[in-house]
Amino acid sequence: MKVSSALFLLLFFSCSQRCCAQLEENLPELLTAIKAVDHKGQGHEKARIAVQQLQKRDAAALIPVLIALDDANPLASNWLRNAFETIAARTLKNNQKLPEEELLNFLRKTSHRPASRRMVFEWLQKIGSDQTEQMIDLFINDPSDELRRETVSRYIKQAEKIAKETPDDKTSRCNFYKKALLGATDDDQVRKIIKGLKQCGEEINLQYHYGFLNTWHLIGPFNNKEGVGFAKVYPPEKEINASASYKGQLGEVTWKKYQTDDSYGILDIAKQVAPHKGAVEYAYTEFFSDKQQPVEFRLATSNAWKLWVNGKLLFEREEYHRGTAFDQYRVPGEFVKGKNTILLKICQNEQTQDWAQKWQFQFRVCNPFGMAIHSAEAK
Repeated sequence: MKVSSALFLLLFFSCSQRCCAQLEENLPELLTAIKAVDHKGQGHEKARIAVQQLQKRDAAALIPVLIALDDANPLASNWLRNAFETIAARTLKNNQKLPEEELLNFLRKTSHRPASRRMVFEWLQKIGSDQTEQMIDLFINDPSDELRRETVSRYIKQAEKIAKETPDDKTSRCNFYKKALLGATDDDQVRKIIKGLKQCGEEINLQYHYGFLNTWHLIGPFNNKEGVGFAKVYPPEKEINASASYKGQLGEVTWKKYQTDDSYGILDIAKQVAPHKGAVEYAYTEFFSDKQQPVEFRLATSNAWKLWVNGKLLFEREEYHRGTAFDQYRVPGEFVKGKNTILLKICQNEQTQDWAQKWQFQFRVCNPFGMAIHSAEAK
């Protein structure tokens, strides 16, 4: 049976259109297969094949990939980011355009995953999008640490440029450092800004900038010989009574108020109370919030610890002397409107090495992306 050329072409294009439509319909299936892989490798082979197919897609797949990243697990995220980068690079190599407006819309929505938005920002810069430069100032309060860091870095560079080219213009230099400080949460950047402001004659309260809590009521020591104190429930875990006294490790103990003037809010228990060994100390404070809101509690200590907020145990870690770092632990929580109670249990073990003598903590309150939240009573 002979088929005319016209009919053949009609059948060919019809088939091609159906195939293309089928490929587009399979895109959600590819993304689902990739996101189904778990940390133990379950679904790995199916996901690997899906990634290979996804990488062959054109630029129309970029936005669906980005949206899939929003709730992808770490392993799936790596594969999806790789697929995005592969598709975007091939698109530009073939002298084709990325969907600039759609990418800009994705970037503008702060609800998307911060790392994905940062990746989009970098690709928009690669294609020379004018609008990314106009958005830089908006990132100073962005939920994305990386985008915020980009803006802070630019302000610091502008201040340093002024210092080099017009050193007498302290006002302009100071203004850029102050703008940078509004969004700075990474300590390396904050230190640069503080140094620059100091050269301009400006002093900054680091405790206030970071949201460190510097005033606590302490009670102890209670017994932690042979590590028994971490699990043992002492009276402060049952009640907070400012006038109460209890039997402690060395005799009667009562609540006493302490305030640290350390720039980074470190309260040295061993210095304030005594360098007891095998001991437990409780620290209590109150925070007044002007509204109900999600918060993060960021803690640093080399000791074992537990944290209660409004009577609820939020986190605990029984580990001693692994070292400390800024924002070492991040614990998500929520404040109610009005008074909120914060109770810490800080345990010291019995090690005698010089490096095992630290008994201290650092504690700050911030929003989920690291900007300080201050008590309504804070000055």
